[in-house]
Amino acid sequence: MTMPYDALSEVSDDALLVLYANGDAEVARALTLRLTPRVLRLASRMLGDAAEAEDVAQEAMLRLWRIAAEWRQGEAQVSTWLYRVASNLCTDRLRRRRTVDIEAVPEIEDGQASAVEGMIEADRVSALQQALDGLPDRQRQAVVLRHIEGLSNPEIAEVMDIGVEAVESLTARGKRALAAALAGRREDLGYGDG
Repeated sequence: MTMPYDALSEVSDDALLVLYANGDAEVARALTLRLTPRVLRLASRMLGDAAEAEDVAQEAMLRLWRIAAEWRQGEAQVSTWLYRVASNLCTDRLRRRRTVDIEAVPEIEDGQASAVEGMIEADRVSALQQALDGLPDRQRQAVVLRHIEGLSNPEIAEVMDIGVEAVESLTARGKRALAAALAGRREDLGYGDG
């Protein structure tokens, strides 16, 4: 069954994956455009490296295509499954490298902001990424999923394969650690008096 591309925007991720598994290659584009940016953001925040994040996003999407035929609709959300795969891939990469390249800060491209605003925003992104890089892997993963990606605690618990209470503890400790790491930096990050 081939559907017009614009009609696919109303179709659930589950249904699109089933259509793909049944031979409708057109839905792959819709699902890719819908899910890849989310996975890329997660991987970028967890790894702090745009090139590695792209590799993780690509590998996560490839794994999704490979399991499409076995997908059991209604057991899990496609996006949650994908976040979990991407998180695991990021964790594997972090374990392998054990050193973080703090210098790899993504460039901010915003035609609306002035040069000064762009520099301030880049400093803020860099400071946040450095603070995130200083967190233990599990805290970083929980904080990124909750406060940057906007997942609920139950969704994060499913992605990380832990209880909701553990998610709450990880995010609380992560937020405290970020606040401590960024303490005293308000003025130099353009927030006024510290």
